[in-house]
Amino acid sequence: MNIVIIHLGALGAVLRATCLLKPIKRAYPNSQITWVTDAPAQHLLANNPLIDNVYTSSPESIQSLLSYDFDLGYCLDKATKAVGISRQLNIDELKGFSSDSKASILPINQEARELWELGLNDHKKFFVNQKPETQLMTEALGLDYQRDDYLLALTADELNLGFLRRSSWSEQGKYPIIGINTGCSNALPYKKMSVEKNIELVKALYRNFSVRVVLLGGPEDSERNQKIAEMTDAIVSPSRNGIRDGLCSVAACDMIITGDSLGMHMAIALKKHTIAWFGSTCAHEIDLYDRGEKILSRVSCGPCWKRSCDKEVMCHEMLSLKAILLATKDFLAPSHEESSAFEISLDLNLA
Repeated sequence: MNIVIIHLGALGAVLRATCLLKPIKRAYPNSQITWVTDAPAQHLLANNPLIDNVYTSSPESIQSLLSYDFDLGYCLDKATKAVGISRQLNIDELKGFSSDSKASILPINQEARELWELGLNDHKKFFVNQKPETQLMTEALGLDYQRDDYLLALTADELNLGFLRRSSWSEQGKYPIIGINTGCSNALPYKKMSVEKNIELVKALYRNFSVRVVLLGGPEDSERNQKIAEMTDAIVSPSRNGIRDGLCSVAACDMIITGDSLGMHMAIALKKHTIAWFGSTCAHEIDLYDRGEKILSRVSCGPCWKRSCDKEVMCHEMLSLKAILLATKDFLAPSHEESSAFEISLDLNLA
């Protein structure tokens, strides 16, 4: 059985979709899986034991796929680009999404209708649906949902780099490491806290716990992370060495604090204890697999998924840092049971 998955973006969504690999293998044990995605998401799929081939969506890559015959294809994106690629390839049976003659995206198989309808009805998406996206995707493709986790594999060299960073940042393991993913994609800027809010969070973590705080992010976060570090004792992780290097930094941490972003999906994939906060996006769509806690912003207008907003106080500024500290306390409790300082100021000077 030769299978192709067409899932182009975004980065976090592609990583999340690796939860489909085990259900596919349960249904088709002897299958070979090819994945087509937008660059640079191919780096998130590298070294994956259940993926045989990874191609980008570049014209050259698609051209090289035209000589292959696929028994089954899954088109996960409700987008014309993905549909166009699915139509170019030689696929006997396609599931997921396609389009009509007017370029309107439609579900192919009956199982995909629920996920398709959620994209058309904000009330249903925001307030009626309670399924995580992992379940919706799995069921949309007619696969057996068993709450399968993300599947991400680091190489031996990457594991070693993560170990070296951990040893350096925590003084040979003396302190737990809390990673704060400070940024997000520029497409949805409200999924990140302000520099000032991050500074307040870092100071509160150091004031309450014997930890080391590491600032995580990509190239777009380098400047803001430097500003945060200048006002705190936080450590700045490398941010310009690519996605795989970023995974090594996440692997070096014990716990991750993050908004709904690629960094959150990296933390989930690497099975880190994750404190994920949500403002404009849907918390119920994310499965932390019982390894963390969700913190919801105190706003009446969320979720909304807006790319722009005219509110005087944004949802990411209404986030309770006290809730984050309490969740951190729950995670660190075993190592702080005898510390009298552990209870100090958890409810002082906090948003």
